[in-house]
Amino acid sequence: MMVAKSTVKEEALQKIKVTKTTHSRLSEVDFNNLVFGKKYADHMLVADFDGKEWKNAEILPFQNFSVSPSNAAWHYGQAIFEGIKAYKDPQENPMIFRPYDNYRRFNISAERMGMPEVPEWLFIGGMDMLVDLDRDWIPTGEGCSLYLRPFMIAADEFIGVRPSDTYRFAIINSPSGPYFNKPIKLLVQDKYVRAFPGGVGYAKAAGNYGGTMYPTMQAKKQGYDQILWVDGYEHKYLQECGTMNVFVIIGNTAITPDLSQGTILEGVTRASVIDLLKDLGLTVEERPVSIDEVVTAYKNGSLREVFGTGTAAALAYVEQLDYLDTQIKLDSATYKIAAEVIRRLDAIRTGRAEDTRNWNYHVGEK
Repeated sequence: MMVAKSTVKEEALQKIKVTKTTHSRLSEVDFNNLVFGKKYADHMLVADFDGKEWKNAEILPFQNFSVSPSNAAWHYGQAIFEGIKAYKDPQENPMIFRPYDNYRRFNISAERMGMPEVPEWLFIGGMDMLVDLDRDWIPTGEGCSLYLRPFMIAADEFIGVRPSDTYRFAIINSPSGPYFNKPIKLLVQDKYVRAFPGGVGYAKAAGNYGGTMYPTMQAKKQGYDQILWVDGYEHKYLQECGTMNVFVIIGNTAITPDLSQGTILEGVTRASVIDLLKDLGLTVEERPVSIDEVVTAYKNGSLREVFGTGTAAALAYVEQLDYLDTQIKLDSATYKIAAEVIRRLDAIRTGRAEDTRNWNYHVGEK
């Protein structure tokens, strides 16, 4: 159960030691030319689970870990993560977008991977303290943000096949530019499979991404930006694309794959976009959607837009979608719905529009 923000912050302040850097690297960063995921802020949060409780929580200067070659995470893949973004409002106050949704999903991933739950004071309270300390690292350029990466890895120095007893949790920060700076091309994957029902497709587990690397490499050699994954049984029902959930606009209906099979991530941006699409008066359907339905809509002229949504990518226009011998080409310059959705989303995240749903977490407030 979530507790009052003031209580969470107070507990975090009591339990998390802060060691500030003596040499900031802020001046080394060109904030006018940010590349996603290349630079890291001055500080990070680290805590250890000893088998019973979380301890040794500390915000300290960004640095390398010392990890044994026998660390269980390397060998058996107990590793999960989240992606969250922080922005500044027009008054330069830092805000984190929907961190409680990511916190809930993080612990869902932890449970599925046999890992301990991370307490609210550590995840939310610690993130508040970290972003507050590194607030000068939050970029304000168009499409830019401070990307927050909470993660947890197994820490046992043991190569027997069993869940680790000990774990390390950390949060690092990266001032970042847009993930995609142009419309993207997708290849519908008809051979390799990302996830099956009963698997870990709904968890943000590192192995989910590791398994997609080879097929994605092959797709990029063919000129595509990402893969659009489909189900493993019939190879026709849309799941997600690379690092994003997927939406198709057919007529006045927005359709996105439903979560019932447990094969796709319950995206926070996905949920936000669903609400904003409804605000625009569109009917939103969360249901199975086949590539055949998309192809048919393209051929009869009712397919209006296709786009991906995710924390890193925000909203990415799809300009080409290739499936077997069928090529779908769309003029993303005409995308009015996606354009309005991302405009509204950006305005809310940066405090330029009223946050009627209380999505923004205001950093540093008691």
